[in-house]
Formats: sequence, C-alpha cells, structure tokens
Amino acid sequence: MADWVTISSLATAGGTLVLAIATFSSVRSANRAARVAEQSLLFGQRPLLMPSRVDDPEEKIMWVDEHWAHLRGGRASVELVDGNIYLAMSLRNVGNGTAVLQGWRPSGRRLTGANAEGSPRDLPDLAEFRPQGRDLYVPSGDIGFWQAAIRDAGDPMYEEMRDAIVARRIFTVAVLYSDHEGAQRAIGGFVLAPGRENDSQWICSVARHWNVDRPNPR
Repeated sequence: MADWVTISSLATAGGTLVLAIATFSSVRSANRAARVAEQSLLFGQRPLLMPSRVDDPEEKIMWVDEHWAHLRGGRASVELVDGNIYLAMSLRNVGNGTAVLQGWRPSGRRLTGANAEGSPRDLPDLAEFRPQGRDLYVPSGDIGFWQAAIRDAGDPMYEEMRDAIVARRIFTVAVLYSDHEGAQRAIGGFVLAPGRENDSQWICSVARHWNVDRPNPR
C-alpha cells in the first residue's frame, strides 16, 4: 500500500526545490541585466581626452592674471614670461560624456607608455596632482583646452619646468579628469615636444592613459 504522506512530502520538497532553482536563475538573470544596464549608462557618460587634430580651430585663451595665448589645433602653448610659466594644451574629447578637468601634475622629464623594464607604468599618485584653478570642461565630440601656470619661483617644480622650457626639452603633463558627475576618473599622460625654434607652440601627444575608478585595459 502506498505511503501517501511520504509521497506528498517528497512532491512538496521537489516543488520547493524547483521553485528555488527558478528563483535563483531569475535573480541571477536580473542582476546580470542590471549590471549590463549600469555599464551601458556609464559608457554613455565616459569621456576620453586626446590631443586635438592639427586642423581643429585655433582658440584664444586667458589666464587669471590676464595673460593671453593663441592655441592651435594639435598643439600646446609653452611660455616663460616675466618669470612665470604658462602651459596650455588643445584637447579633443573622443568619448561619449563631457570631460571635467580635475587636476594636473607636471614633470620636466619625458614619459613613455612603459617603464625601463618594459612593463606598463604604475598609476600616478593622486596626492601629487594640483587642483585646477577653475572648472574646465571638454564636450563630447568637440575640442576644449587645459591650462595652468607656475608663478612662484619657490614652487618645488618651478626650476625643473623652467629648465625644460629654456632647453626646449620634451616634458610631460599628467591631467586628471572625470565625467560630469565626478566619477569614472582617468589620467592622461601628455607629452609636449618643442616645435620650431623660438615658437611657443609645442607639439602635443599622449603617451599613456590610466583608469582611476575602473580596471586598466592593460
């Protein structure tokens, strides 16, 4: 004679197991869909800064002390005037979101994409970045600029940067930027190389990109 109580209990347990499996699969699928949606949203807000093209329009820019410079496409403006160092770069945002420039770190030395051992360079120390004096934005698919100045001869970087400019040596500026919400921070390592003799318009290129808030691509 069949033990209907046992059969009923086994059927209930089986049904509960099937329901649990279905619930787990549904939750996992929903989580995956949410992650995909989040990544799509972030991608739509993600900027990526590069040097502008040589045929991009020239811009006229001003510093807070009313020093003016003309900045050509694909170029950087490098000037030593009355002991003040004025730096600027023409940039193009090839990403999908507006870029907000957050800070900068100068170096009187040349930067390459890898270190002496051939390995990718480590992420620069964020504590070494100087905040921008004013908000600078580069719209998606358009050009903008970065600018900064060193006016204090006692600045730890003043002598190194002055010597690089006077000797017309290649040097580097790392620029920290984010999307318009302050997230998805990235660092672009831009290399500035002298153009024609006595010309303040230097050639601008990028040697390396680092992601701060996301894994690096390499």
